[in-house]
Amino acid sequence: MEFLVNNVDETICIGKQIGQLSNPGDIICLVGDLGTGKTHLTKGIAKGLNINDHITSPTFNIVNEYMGRLKFYHFDVYRVSDPDEIAAIGFDEYIFSQGVSVIEWANYIDELIPEEHIKIHIEKIDNSDSRKITINFSGKRYEYIKEIKL
Repeated sequence: MEFLVNNVDETICIGKQIGQLSNPGDIICLVGDLGTGKTHLTKGIAKGLNINDHITSPTFNIVNEYMGRLKFYHFDVYRVSDPDEIAAIGFDEYIFSQGVSVIEWANYIDELIPEEHIKIHIEKIDNSDSRKITINFSGKRYEYIKEIKL
């Protein structure tokens, strides 16, 4: 699936739909340059999981936990220099739990990402506020997702 969004509200709208469709154990990997909207998309996913907390990127904590319709684990692995570092915080226990995991900068730890996951790539379009959001589903567990609308 591919979307062209023109503002933050549209990015959050896509995230909210993903959150509403999410099931226990889902792993959502976000990839994109600084400032492309990964955290805004994550805020939308949290809304879709009925989480009303203020969502911030856990840049220095590596993971923030929230409770909504499902438990929600928000990872930011931008500052992780070695995959063993993320393994040491119990990464597997989070992603193989009954919660929903969102991993910003997931490309930094590709070798730790399970085969079944959702990968979302966000790109800036020129020097505008527009973004291209590309969503790819890996694994049979995501066959139920037929449509997301802007």
